Amino acid sequence: MIPKRPRASAKDPLIPKKAWQLRLYIAGFTPKSVAAFANLKKICEESLKGKYEIEIIDLLVTPQLAAGDQIFAIPTLVRKIPLPIRKIIGDLSDKEKVIVGLNIRES
Repeated sequence: MIPKRPRASAKDPLIPKKAWQLRLYIAGFTPKSVAAFANLKKICEESLKGKYEIEIIDLLVTPQLAAGDQIFAIPTLVRKIPLPIRKIIGDLSDKEKVIVGLNIRES
């Protein structure tokens, strides 16, 4: 299940800033959206353990947020930090494509 969007403030000192900030844009909890989140979570746990933050944006709830990141297809993953911003469209099932697309260097 996709978690609900956190309500904590970005300035909250109890929440550590993560080195990787990722945003997954979906449109409802469709099988493709759920698969995209599960695939992303698995890749992050394997490659970025403890160094990432995933924000889920449901465009059925907040469609106005699509304009800020120029979202034209869903699901879309946006890497906000580290810069430069990168985008990947699809269900993120191709692990190698996601790792190359996000420029994750496996250690």
